[in-house]
Amino acid sequence: MSTDTDGQQERTAYVIVGGGLAAAKAVEGIRETDSDGEIVLVTEEDRLPYERPPLSKAVLKGEDEMETAYTHDRDWYSEQKVELRLGTPATSLDAEKHALTLADGGSLSYDKLLIATGSSARALDVPGANLDGVLYLREMQESEALKARFTDGARIVVVGAGWIGLEVAAAAREAGCSVTVIEPQAAPLLGVMGEQVGGWFADLHRGHGVEFRFGEGVERLEGETSVTGVVTKSGDTVPADAVVVGVGITPNTGLAEGAGIGTANGITTDEALRTSAEGVWAAGDVASWRSTALDTHVRVEHWANANDGGLAAGRSMAGQDVTYDPIPFFFSDQYDIGLEYAGYVPRGSDAEVVLRGEPSSNEFMAFWVVPEGDGVRVLAGMHVNVWDTIDDVQRLVRDRAVVDRDRLADPKVPLGDLT
Repeated sequence: MSTDTDGQQERTAYVIVGGGLAAAKAVEGIRETDSDGEIVLVTEEDRLPYERPPLSKAVLKGEDEMETAYTHDRDWYSEQKVELRLGTPATSLDAEKHALTLADGGSLSYDKLLIATGSSARALDVPGANLDGVLYLREMQESEALKARFTDGARIVVVGAGWIGLEVAAAAREAGCSVTVIEPQAAPLLGVMGEQVGGWFADLHRGHGVEFRFGEGVERLEGETSVTGVVTKSGDTVPADAVVVGVGITPNTGLAEGAGIGTANGITTDEALRTSAEGVWAAGDVASWRSTALDTHVRVEHWANANDGGLAAGRSMAGQDVTYDPIPFFFSDQYDIGLEYAGYVPRGSDAEVVLRGEPSSNEFMAFWVVPEGDGVRVLAGMHVNVWDTIDDVQRLVRDRAVVDRDRLADPKVPLGDLT
């Protein structure tokens, strides 16, 4: 914020870089406090900011129209006095001069900048990966292309049994496709869920007709112009009318790195989502924020963090005293299964899984715990079709609760009575 020659205070110039949920929610956060500041929203895609979960869920399954993924319509941005620069990605940032350069050759000066550039899908680096029919699911146009491939009897091969891979597999089966999932690990979501819960996911999908090839990698993709098959490292060929790649995502930190802003598995921020550069914030998938509750930096690639983090960043930019300290949360829908997960299990930890209920019933809970004192401390918990429990899970995690292992595993003991 500056002062003009007449001594009048000028409006704060905000620039938001990103076209996802975090960017849209940041506008809301700013406008809670600052109704007059100038806001410019810069996006890479020539679309209004939108939310990603519908792309692999209701929209992909044909239950909702694509327009439902938009966070707000164009009139809303006009009402909020936001200047839209759609389809004009930022190419470089000068954090010292508070200047942002755009792909069209233009530039923007700012008082306060938010980097909400999200993440990009990791590419499959094998021969044939550029064939027509090799698809990813990160952007809206990719969801549109994938939905068009989901026809009755189509042969869909999914590479990767992570969250996106499993949700795509479920949507494809519900559309009548035959589905094969190729995964180098021994079970779906092995690094996140562990073998026991990962095995339940495998059984869930097998029960709906999905074939898994565990312990397999992709050697190459076959086809002249369009993909016709996937050759595995063991030499098998899996016929394919389309291949969906879901092998993880990478945070889009290039803008920050080019400006000398601190990064470590994302753009590093404090608890108010401020980066190492004065006047620059980060939120959403790209941000690794300092969590007071978990006593570490955390980066989360899910809807709740984009929603809550974008709002918190906007408030912080507009001068509110913000401490962003949620317990990480995500959800997924697959077939008739709904699940919610809350908590944080560091990679490489020796967490044990405690089951509460019988997984074969498709109504159970799982907790990731470590020994402490005379009991176990809850790092994270997930329910499958056991609704109205996630608040108690978050409380156990936030309170660093030490509980009796047997009582935690007993469905007859209310979660609220554990501590």
